[in-house]
Amino acid sequence: MDTTLINILCLILLFLGILGTFLPVLPGLLLSLCGLLIYKFGTDADLSMVYIWIFGFLTVLSAVLNYVIPAKTNKKYGGTRWGSIGSVIGTILGMIFIPIPLGFLIGMFLGVFVGELLHDSKDTKKAFNSTKGALIGFIYGTGFSLVVGVAMFLVVVLNMTHIL
Repeated sequence: MDTTLINILCLILLFLGILGTFLPVLPGLLLSLCGLLIYKFGTDADLSMVYIWIFGFLTVLSAVLNYVIPAKTNKKYGGTRWGSIGSVIGTILGMIFIPIPLGFLIGMFLGVFVGELLHDSKDTKKAFNSTKGALIGFIYGTGFSLVVGVAMFLVVVLNMTHIL
């Protein structure tokens, strides 16, 4: 396969990976890592293996943090297991039934709120705080993944232009 086509494929995968950091229908950093690996091993790129190991580690770390951070922030803001379960169910239902690009996010927040109200229907303040915790956790996790995805993209582009 022509090196130019491989480079284009890599850039597309890296770009889709960046989009996937905040769109749950795309596997995010896994796409970016695939683009990086194809670039490293599918071309004659002189990209150091250190980048592969670092970005591989950061991809695994991001996958773990995407589960840990929202749970920790939810708990920090007074949330319960009910809110966490509501978050997962709401995210799935939001992707299916809310036909806008960020429907999953609306579903997640509604799920947390409803889950907390099912746990304790009299404590709406706690439900709001738990929802706030879910938002903060989402922002932290997504922000970390986005930074890693953009860094992968930049490493490949800089290596393609022989700056790196």
